[in-house]
Amino acid sequence: MKPSAIRNKVVVFGGGTGLSTLLRGLKKHPLELTAVVTVADDGGSSGRLLDQYDIPPPGDVRKVMAALSDVEPLIEELFQYRFTAQDSLDGHSLGNLMLAAMTDITGDFATAIKKMGQVLNIKGEVLPAANERITLHAELEDGTIVTGESKIPMYARKIRRVYLSPQDAEPLPETLRAIREADLIIVGPGSLYTSILPSLLVQDIRDAVLLSAARKVYVGNLTTQKGETYRYTASEHVAALYDHVGEPFLDAVLLNSKDLMPVLTAAGQAVTSWPVECDLDRLAELVPQIVQEDIAFAKDGRVLHDADKVARWFMEDILAEEPCKEEA
Repeated sequence: MKPSAIRNKVVVFGGGTGLSTLLRGLKKHPLELTAVVTVADDGGSSGRLLDQYDIPPPGDVRKVMAALSDVEPLIEELFQYRFTAQDSLDGHSLGNLMLAAMTDITGDFATAIKKMGQVLNIKGEVLPAANERITLHAELEDGTIVTGESKIPMYARKIRRVYLSPQDAEPLPETLRAIREADLIIVGPGSLYTSILPSLLVQDIRDAVLLSAARKVYVGNLTTQKGETYRYTASEHVAALYDHVGEPFLDAVLLNSKDLMPVLTAAGQAVTSWPVECDLDRLAELVPQIVQEDIAFAKDGRVLHDADKVARWFMEDILAEEPCKEEA
């Protein structure tokens, strides 16, 4: 007779630094993790590879794979390494190039991610929101249409909605299966319009999330984002999620409880990203459960989510580990 731990199935949506940070905390716990990553990035190294090789942009996927990897720190650093020489490699990440090469070898982006995941010994599964190029568009409040994820924040105007082309982009069967089997779905943290929503706008993913019996939790951003969510409150973030998905779908929201303004205004720095206001009365009309915890820390004048504290909250308050079962 030996104990067998109960493993909880968790699907996380997002992209960029926010998703990577969260996963670094969650991977330390006995969870079956699936990260569904946006492939709408069209800037920097990802954008150049997208144009040159006609593949989905690898940047956010690379960051998530690095976060979930279980290899020597030097190998992870190598995967994340960005060239700075003034030549054709300038600005490219080695990991992006490796994913592009593996896609060329295997003939398929999703297969390339799976094979590279084996090399990096990642804990969990990384799945692109679609196995093809997709383009993110934004309709601004004045009716202007902006095409391209990297261009949207540059306009610094209020966003009315974002949408994808092609509109019939299909997710991988593995993604839909992970959502159906999930015990918990986590949304965020991350850029609302350019990191979180692009994955949820894939129609089959949206439908699967709405049909899922999993508990659904949004991890609120610590600060607003210039060009995307300037001075948005917590309830406005949630309302934007509901507007795009089509109906309320969250069971809970996890927010920071600490006053962040002293950090942001330290040493006379100009504040360009404001702390997200926790307008609890309005938020209570949108979400059944609101939780405020001290889940932030300051570094180099910035505030970041504490990955370990966030992961611990999920383990203790939502995914409380069940007693071990005995198996023959």
